[in-house]
Amino acid sequence: MPSLLLVVFILQLLLHIVNTVGASTVNELLWILYNKLPTPTSGSAQRCQVLKKDIVRLKRELGNTSPQDNFSKWAKLDRQHNKALAEYQKLDGSLRSHQATFTSAVSTLRWLGTQGLRFVLQFWFSKSPMFWIPAGWVPYYVEWILSFPRAPLGSVSINIWGIACASMIALAAEAVAAAWVLVMHRPTPIAAEKQRERQEAMAFSANTRPNEKKDL
Repeated sequence: MPSLLLVVFILQLLLHIVNTVGASTVNELLWILYNKLPTPTSGSAQRCQVLKKDIVRLKRELGNTSPQDNFSKWAKLDRQHNKALAEYQKLDGSLRSHQATFTSAVSTLRWLGTQGLRFVLQFWFSKSPMFWIPAGWVPYYVEWILSFPRAPLGSVSINIWGIACASMIALAAEAVAAAWVLVMHRPTPIAAEKQRERQEAMAFSANTRPNEKKDL
């Protein structure tokens, strides 16, 4: 059975990762992984990705084709673009409905496995010492604080141990991020990935805007 000290440390590490990456990002990653498996929505998700690429390609070809000089080609591309866009919007709406249900279930499970488990451990082991401090090392009031709220005096409670783990993990993460930026001269992978996702979303949004009617 793993040590309670290690369990609390791992739990605080998971909480830090979720808070750093963001709950929505974690949900998105799990949704992508879910659709990689043979699930009811995997086929629709793959079809959406294909349609998304086709929409961008057709929009680019439409922009490079003059309706005045080559109307037949432009009209064909426009029909293909509108058909692909309509199919994509239909599938995307269905997937978003499934994703909302999936996200709700995942969020509940994630809370139970992190915050919920932390509350249970802190309540169940509130009177159990994590470890003992050698007698006379710290003043009485420090011993009282370290044993807060109900651990034996002279020991470290699970609440204080959790706070200590969270603080050390946060400091270590900041040091690693600062070292990464200094050495690589670039944003951290998480920041870079979020920026790339925003750029892709903006590009796709621009490519799916309705075509402006042109006078022939």
